[in-house]
Amino acid sequence: MAAADIAAAEELFLAFLQQDPHYLEVASIYGDGGPEALKRALRLFIDQPELGFVWMARDGGQVVGCCVVCYAISTSRGSIVAKLDDVNVRPGLEGRGVGSAMMASLKDELRRTGVTRIDTATHFDNPGARRFYQRHGFASLREERMSCLL
Repeated sequence: MAAADIAAAEELFLAFLQQDPHYLEVASIYGDGGPEALKRALRLFIDQPELGFVWMARDGGQVVGCCVVCYAISTSRGSIVAKLDDVNVRPGLEGRGVGSAMMASLKDELRRTGVTRIDTATHFDNPGARRFYQRHGFASLREERMSCLL
């Protein structure tokens, strides 16, 4: 994502974050700061690309999907790994392969840069997301993601 893409990314993320029932159920635990927090986060990706990036899928000139990738160091892998969040496709385009194409190109890019694992999370009651990730090689870690606001 370049600075010129911030508005398109913001539109897609807001559509997801303000309407996804799984996210809304735990938004207060995440410390959701609303649209202003999203704007700050997107700006951080531009200002500090060493921390991560927003990956965008396009159809022609239109952004049709996006996700967030942040880097971490894994003590079990002894390498850089990626944390994948907020994977979403423009409403109305679900089920047309946008997410799969985005995931395939993202995995290629991460491999190219030396990332050796992608971690993500899904809500227990979101079988569609679980199936999507499993189709793309993800396996359950049989643990629950937890959060602590500071």
